[in-house]
Amino acid sequence: MAKTRIDYKAKALKRRNRFAYITGISGLLLITFSYYFYQVFFTPNVETKGKPTYVVVRRGETAKAVLDSIEATGVIVDKLSLRFVAKLMKYDKLVKPGRYELKEGYTNRQLINDLRTGSNKLPLMLTFQNIRLREDLARKLATTIDARPGQFDSLLSSPGYTKSLGFDTTSVLTMFIPNTYELAWNTSADNLMQRMKKEYEKFWTPARDAKRKQLNLSRAEVSTLASIVEAEQQQHADERPRVAGVYLNRLRRGMKLQADPTVVYANKDFTIKRVLNVHLTKDSPYNTYKYKGLPPGPINLPSIASIDAVLNPESHDYLYFCAKEDFSGYHAFARNEQEHLVNARRYQAALSRAGIMK
Repeated sequence: MAKTRIDYKAKALKRRNRFAYITGISGLLLITFSYYFYQVFFTPNVETKGKPTYVVVRRGETAKAVLDSIEATGVIVDKLSLRFVAKLMKYDKLVKPGRYELKEGYTNRQLINDLRTGSNKLPLMLTFQNIRLREDLARKLATTIDARPGQFDSLLSSPGYTKSLGFDTTSVLTMFIPNTYELAWNTSADNLMQRMKKEYEKFWTPARDAKRKQLNLSRAEVSTLASIVEAEQQQHADERPRVAGVYLNRLRRGMKLQADPTVVYANKDFTIKRVLNVHLTKDSPYNTYKYKGLPPGPINLPSIASIDAVLNPESHDYLYFCAKEDFSGYHAFARNEQEHLVNARRYQAALSRAGIMK
């Protein structure tokens, strides 16, 4: 009987120890999980290091694609915890298009909450840079707002639509004045075109119009010449008025412009660094070695600085220029062909020494 009581007490003690152990382990797991839960939800997980960082969520994108884009910015400290919180908060059910800032010190909860609710959505900023071809422009516009490149390409290539804006399908590119424009995400392709038309009219002030009339140029011709000036002098804006003066002198004298950037454009090979005789044979209205006057449209979207350089050209009697042999980005100018050939030979020799053959 005594042995039975001892066995019973031993078993009871064992049960209590087991219960205490299980309770301890459970408590420890609960504390650990609670701590991890707190960490992944409420610990800052965005480090921008002072650099403004944004992500654009396009219509129809999956949560995975958005998270991939966010991680690609390089500002997320713990990628796994971000995806864990996105899953717990069911972000895949509430993906909202827009442009969002990834703010310094944001927690996973704050970031996913912004993306789920569409709060903190920012206006889109449209800028034009390195645009040469109509398809480049259509692609750029479509990546800015919630539209497809085909929509813009259709509008830009429509004679009827471009005519309604006061342009043709070639000159319509001059309507896009490079600047930074604030737009709503849901701006339609047509509304964006109409907005650009308004900005274009605002840009062409009475003062600018008066200057281009003195030059006997249309607005489109100013932009076309400015595009050549910009392509010739990309590094030093202070030299653009002098370059513009050269081309205006040649136009007044009925000389061919003989602008190398137009030959590159005509050949549609933007890797050309050295224009050769074979490139000059290209039969294109953009080849200003072959045809007099300005090409039918711009060869890029010129900056405001280049447009103003054409409207405010340097007055001189230079007719030629070529890059300086020191590769400084500046040019050597000449009043006649003999002077120019001397400058050109120096530059050609420098190219050969540098091994630039094409």
